[in-house]
Amino acid sequence: MALTWNLALKQFEGYLRLEKSLSGHSIEAYVRDVDKLRQYLEIRKLPARPEQVTSGIVRDFLAWLSELELTANSQARTLSGLRAFYKFLLIEDLAQQDPTDTVESPKLGRKLPDTLSYEEIEQLLAAIDLSTNEGTRNRAMLEVLYSSGLRVSELVGLRLSNMYVDQGFVRVMGKGSKERLVPIGRDALKHVGLYLEGVRCHLEVQRGSEDIIFLNRRGGALSRVMVFNIIKDTAAKAGIDKVISPHTFRHSFATHLIEGGADLRAVQEMLGHESITTTEIYTHLDRDYLRQVITAFHPRS
Repeated sequence: MALTWNLALKQFEGYLRLEKSLSGHSIEAYVRDVDKLRQYLEIRKLPARPEQVTSGIVRDFLAWLSELELTANSQARTLSGLRAFYKFLLIEDLAQQDPTDTVESPKLGRKLPDTLSYEEIEQLLAAIDLSTNEGTRNRAMLEVLYSSGLRVSELVGLRLSNMYVDQGFVRVMGKGSKERLVPIGRDALKHVGLYLEGVRCHLEVQRGSEDIIFLNRRGGALSRVMVFNIIKDTAAKAGIDKVISPHTFRHSFATHLIEGGADLRAVQEMLGHESITTTEIYTHLDRDYLRQVITAFHPRS
């Protein structure tokens, strides 16, 4: 029996659900990406079944997506879905070749977020009113963000039981429930201590938030949106015109470490990046720094 697109997509969906244990949202995205190719074949009146698709057809399909003004990121994601689909067909012996194998991914632009200089960090922190409970909490939060390069989700989920004050480390639950130990600076520890002893201990903590460090005035965990708004308001008070977010502190943390001569692998570990390539992009290493590393460490420089 010939393999139709409807049958292939149905079997692919079952494979993703049962074999790969993907979420419903992820399965829907994969199937939608493959279905774009089916639609393209219909529009171009190309009667190719899934196993008859060639690398030339895939390249023409990507060009068509470009004509439709899909971004390079969207094109790359669609190609990734096709790669997964044809890998499945090969595993199940439903195709003899992978037409995506020789197709290059679209070139992705690398847009880097703004960073804050050390002076701007100081300016922003100094704008916080420490005479209020919220100000004491906010200063402690931003000190931690800059001191340890945390993601905003990691910050709002930070727990008292994961603070190792004597050792100067904090245990962080990162992406994919992966834990890592990250150093935390003296100033951050100082302001966290002031918040815990002067503000948090007086709050009536809501059930379920007993171990959460940073709480709202009602004793519940802060939301990511609240942290975004706190940073936006603080930047306005400090007279900083840049569009900044919690991610700006993380990026500034990495940038300042690299500029100070920190080892890239160490920065990768602290940020919780799986790939060193991500860290290289994140810290936008300049050519001068790379040249200095080669000159200093390569045996034949």
